[in-house]
Amino acid sequence: MAVMHSPRRKRRPLKAEINVVPYIDVMLVLLIIFMVTAPLLNLGVDIQLPQSAAKAIETDKRPVVVSVDRDGSLYLTLGDAPREPIDAQALQAKVAAIMRQNPTVPVLIGGDTRVDYGRIYQAMVLLQQAGVPKVGLMSQPEQAATDAHSGRH
Repeated sequence: MAVMHSPRRKRRPLKAEINVVPYIDVMLVLLIIFMVTAPLLNLGVDIQLPQSAAKAIETDKRPVVVSVDRDGSLYLTLGDAPREPIDAQALQAKVAAIMRQNPTVPVLIGGDTRVDYGRIYQAMVLLQQAGVPKVGLMSQPEQAATDAHSGRH
C-alpha cells in the first residue's frame, strides 16, 4: 500500500521589510506645505540692531528721530527742529511723506530705559508701515550713561 501525501503548500517565509512608500508620500506633502507657508511666517519688524562696539553713524543727512518717553508718548525730531509731541497717526503720515521725498534719510528710534518694550515695538511697526526700510536704535555711550546715573555732567 502506498501512502499518498496530499500536496501541501509550502509556507512562504515572512517578510521583515517596512513598506516606506506611504511615508515618502506623507513627507512630500509636508514638504510642499512647509514650502508654501514658510514665506507667510515672516511677520516680524525688520530692524538692524547696532553692535555693542559700534561707532556713531556718520551721514551727511540729518536723521529723523522718533522718541518714546517713560509714559509711552511719541515725539518726533526732524533735523535741527525741536522735539515735538505727536500721535501715532500723525507720526505715520509725516514719516511716510518724508520717506516719499527722500527715501535714504536715516530713521532712528530712541526709547527710555523704563518704557515697556511693547511701546517701542509699536513705534517700530508704525515706522515700517510708513515705508521706512531700516530703523536704527539709539543709545548712549557707556561713559555718558554712568555719568548721568551718578549725577556728573
